[in-house]
Amino acid sequence: MRKETILYVENVTVSFDGFLALKDLNFYMGYNELRVVIGPNGAGKSTMLDVICGRTRPVKGRVIFGKDELSITKMSEHGIVQLGIGRKFQTPSLFTNLPVHANFELSLRKKRGVFSTLFAKLTSEDDDKIHEILEMVGLVEKRHEMAGSLSHGEKQWVELGMVLSQDPQLLLLDEPVAGMSIEETDETAKIINRIAESLGNKSIVVIDHDMDFVEKIARKVSVLHDGTLLCEGTFKEVQRDERVIEKYLGRKKGKEEESKT
Repeated sequence: MRKETILYVENVTVSFDGFLALKDLNFYMGYNELRVVIGPNGAGKSTMLDVICGRTRPVKGRVIFGKDELSITKMSEHGIVQLGIGRKFQTPSLFTNLPVHANFELSLRKKRGVFSTLFAKLTSEDDDKIHEILEMVGLVEKRHEMAGSLSHGEKQWVELGMVLSQDPQLLLLDEPVAGMSIEETDETAKIINRIAESLGNKSIVVIDHDMDFVEKIARKVSVLHDGTLLCEGTFKEVQRDERVIEKYLGRKKGKEEESKT
């Protein structure tokens, strides 16, 4: 593993009762990189994230993370979070009866419980960090509103801010614009681009099906199909790849046109 590589998924195979969700998958990415992963349903995208964050154990292969080249394949989910990998899931999980800023306070990486975090006095460094994240996700004006009263898109941004509060080295975003309006999707693209520009020597993996959204954030795109890596390249390179057109984009376009009739 090279020193400039933050994540290396090596020959990973995942089996669910004989069904191979991942097949000898190899995937790696560098520091300070925003990578988008696309592919048809069942391609193994979310399973790959599950392996990286410790929710699913591969039957073969390993995952190496960070400058110390640690094998995290058998680590617990909590241990992987503590190591510096944060994941935002499709459905936001918030403290709906608390204000937005309190959700971020609870997510700060501290060695204290929920109630002590709520009632402990924040340091100036904590305040600065929370304000920075509020600005990054566009919720400064909503900081005192109850998280449960926000729109769907705003709730997604709160959870994204909560993950950022954990100060991850690697941020995993699983379909971050699912269920959003066009306006919310556009704003989410701007938020992710802001995060990518400000994270420094860290990295982001984004999984999504919305090609308009993907085009707005994509630097490098990886395409998964049938549990393995089909190809990688820029958005335009991937769009023109005959294998991608045949196995994903062409079929996806046909379904979209069919739904309009």
